Amino acid sequence: MRMWLTWAVLAGAMALGACSVPPLRDNDTGGIIAWSPEAHARRHAIAAEECARYGKQHRITSVHPRYGDYIAFACYWPRGVDPHRLIVRRSY
Repeated sequence: MRMWLTWAVLAGAMALGACSVPPLRDNDTGGIIAWSPEAHARRHAIAAEECARYGKQHRITSVHPRYGDYIAFACYWPRGVDPHRLIVRRSY
């Protein structure tokens, strides 16, 4: 009986851990920000900071103002920039 209870508690903890929402997922084409009132207020600053790492500008593409949902953004090259001639230096 104790072993069954231990496995049930462990499975419940794993299920709760799987439900957590990552605060930010991005790459060079855009990303998503987990919605919260603070993230909603700072959505342009967060997206601009992430896109600036790749030398790009940002555009907010969708906002779903509910907990557990996301704010989506896209990164794009500024007008007049030729990405084939641009050298972006990144420090790792």
